[in-house]
Amino acid sequence: MTVAFVMLSEVLIYAPSIGRFRVSFLEGRLAAGHLAILALEATDDKMVTKDLEQELLDHVNAYSVALTKPEDSIKLMLMVDKPGEVDAAFDLRRGTFFGLIGDAFMSLWHTDNRVLRVVGVSPKDPGTLVDVVLDEAPMRAAMWDYSQRILALSFGIAFFTAALVYLSLHWLMVRPMRRITGSMVEFRSAPEDATISLPHSDRGDEIGIAQRELTSMQEGLRSALQQKTRLAALGTAVTKINHDLRNILATAVLVSDRLTGSDDPEVRRVTPTLLRAIDRAVNLCAQTLNFTREGPPVLDLSHFDLRDLVQDVGEELPEPAEGSSVWLNRLEAGTDVEADRDQLFRVLANLGHNAIQAGATEVAVTARQSGDRFVIVVQDNGPGLPPRAREKLFQPFEGSARVDGTGLGLAIARDLMRAHGGDIELEKSDADGTCFCLILPMTQSRPKLTANGRAAA
Repeated sequence: MTVAFVMLSEVLIYAPSIGRFRVSFLEGRLAAGHLAILALEATDDKMVTKDLEQELLDHVNAYSVALTKPEDSIKLMLMVDKPGEVDAAFDLRRGTFFGLIGDAFMSLWHTDNRVLRVVGVSPKDPGTLVDVVLDEAPMRAAMWDYSQRILALSFGIAFFTAALVYLSLHWLMVRPMRRITGSMVEFRSAPEDATISLPHSDRGDEIGIAQRELTSMQEGLRSALQQKTRLAALGTAVTKINHDLRNILATAVLVSDRLTGSDDPEVRRVTPTLLRAIDRAVNLCAQTLNFTREGPPVLDLSHFDLRDLVQDVGEELPEPAEGSSVWLNRLEAGTDVEADRDQLFRVLANLGHNAIQAGATEVAVTARQSGDRFVIVVQDNGPGLPPRAREKLFQPFEGSARVDGTGLGLAIARDLMRAHGGDIELEKSDADGTCFCLILPMTQSRPKLTANGRAAA
């Protein structure tokens, strides 16, 4: 391609240059004719012998030479034999750029010898007009010789330029792209191998950007694959213990059922809560694997009072040492929502446990309507999330604020909320506390709100 482009450029340069070469050749004949005819001016009668005249014409390589000085009305001529019929006449004074190029190519294309009449100003004296009749063949031969030299020079420049361009492209583009494509192939064969990595590039062009982005993408995918591997291992472990744990919980259910017949009023009061907790534990064992399976969680939608659900969550949270309530249910009865009650229970319980473990002494639950969304707000007065936890908040094994945390709680919560058609968002987290918003579509909720925005009966 480089050779072709250089040769195309040379053609564009060659066209005016061959036209100029033809003009220079003819001007040279005019100058030689002017010098030859000066021999006539050296004589008294302005005439020379036939032999000298023929020698002068042979020097000019012309049939005849005529010189005219308009200001002196002088006209001199050298001619031994009358030339044959003139095939073409050219006036160099009236030549145009494209016309001279066309005349040059016409001379190259003709194979027969034409007799030309050339008129032009003498290069030796601008006030002298020279008229020369000559053969075209010598000029055509000189033009072909010039063209061959230009062609050889063009090929030399083209191949030298092509070699430099090839080496430059190979060094600056091909080799880096081979490293990038080679890294892609190696990464595909062993995506979890951390030794397969591109070196850092400081290049500011597209290749440098592609190399840095590929390295970043490989690191992100490798981290995701490692997380998936750990999740798969977690799923395997849960599968192994699920059967035994369900048997243990079944025994606990049988024992708890007997408590319902107890004569102790306090035992009868707390027994329903214990039974619900065991039921949720059994259900949790059956649904834990959903997080590691493909596809969204399977939901069991129903209508229920959100305030009752929040109250049940508060009964399962750790009791405060001072006796004051940590879980503040600021919802009033009558906030009817359509959702999977157990799954929404898990989401709220996760947020409550996280807040208490982080050091919060109050966790308040409110609700509000925002456009076509119903928002459940969980606000605590804890110390806030660290920056690293906020950056990877909903990533498994990455978003935990505790050293011994797995970060699965919020990841599961997001999956569950998105399965409902909503989401979970971190509204703020600073020294005054952390606020999470659980978003549900209004099609899945029929809240009754008071004038101050709180859910009411």
